[in-house]
Amino acid sequence: MTDEVILCKYGEIILKGQNRRNFESMLVKEMRRRASPNGIFKIYSLQSTIYIEPQNELCDMDAMYETAKHVFGIISVNRAKACEKNMEAIIALAKSYLPEKLIGKRTFKVDCRRSDKSFPLTSPEIMREVGGAILEATGGSVKVDVRDPEVTVTVEIRDKLAYIRAGQEPGAGGLPIRSAGRGLLLLSGGIDSPVAGCMMAKRGLEIEALHFESFPYTSERAREKVMTLAEEMCEFCSRIHVHVISLTHIQEVLRDSCEEDYFTLLLRMFMMRLAERCAKEYKCGALITGESLGQVASQTLAAIGVTDSAVNIPVLRPCIGLDKNEIIAEARKYGTFETSILPYEDCCTVFTPRHPKTQPKIEDVMRELGKIDFEGLIDEAYATLTTETKLVFPEYK
Repeated sequence: MTDEVILCKYGEIILKGQNRRNFESMLVKEMRRRASPNGIFKIYSLQSTIYIEPQNELCDMDAMYETAKHVFGIISVNRAKACEKNMEAIIALAKSYLPEKLIGKRTFKVDCRRSDKSFPLTSPEIMREVGGAILEATGGSVKVDVRDPEVTVTVEIRDKLAYIRAGQEPGAGGLPIRSAGRGLLLLSGGIDSPVAGCMMAKRGLEIEALHFESFPYTSERAREKVMTLAEEMCEFCSRIHVHVISLTHIQEVLRDSCEEDYFTLLLRMFMMRLAERCAKEYKCGALITGESLGQVASQTLAAIGVTDSAVNIPVLRPCIGLDKNEIIAEARKYGTFETSILPYEDCCTVFTPRHPKTQPKIEDVMRELGKIDFEGLIDEAYATLTTETKLVFPEYK
């Protein structure tokens, strides 16, 4: 009998046809990167499952189990034990391994997945035998309930070994990081943008981030907050390069030269153009924002149309149809909410107009933009770009 292992099931990848092997390879590589801080593991893919096998007693299985639940591409994570592929060994393992897993539980059922069809017993026969062994080993303290059990015990008959597990936890879902390319997230210090970044990472994008600061109108603590958010996102995104650009001079020029009501729209056009330039330099195929339709004045349909006119690159808005409560729920899931609500300002709160335009006309916006040297200010601001790398897995490369 081998030591306990972790079995990670993946979902969408099985639909990828001839490209499936590429997705599996990306997922295994990502899991290996994540595993390195937890010890030495053998990690491989077989029959729609990622196997994580500890190679010595120093491996931290609890930490590896938690890590595996944060890897995009995995839909469920299970701790299991393996044995030889015969009923005598399976029954012995069920009696020794499962009673501890059923402590405090009232009901269970047994499921069987027999991928090796040459195994002499059918799935119902295996389920009956294992169920009887569990009842015997637990002294009847736990009952069978095939309709609504507290725990489902699963026996898997695979090519080389049999595996037994009790229960499972959901994984992060989605597709492996890097499988869909790279996107540039406009990362503010708020609730929405970190959620947007994690949601697009779930769809396979590797995330780069761009943060705009307005020192001295925004503080060093505001910048630190954004860096903390990026680190928290790395629990799911692995690694994020955070690029920072100063908007201070642009905002001062807008304040001094343009009508106040258009200030936010004009600023967002600068942000989008700067983001497009950054995206092209760092080979990102799209911009990502945390906008939700109608949430604030700059997120009306008309305003979004104006800001999008500044770029010639796709803009992904995964939060566009979510309300605030739904976005907050996602932020809690990804572990960014508590940092997001810290009371430090961001650049969008500097020189905020009293009556921002909610239904702007593009010709009026362009008239205001004509009052300043748009391209010259873009070049000046982009020259302030600096980059920090955030990651929570030291071996990630």
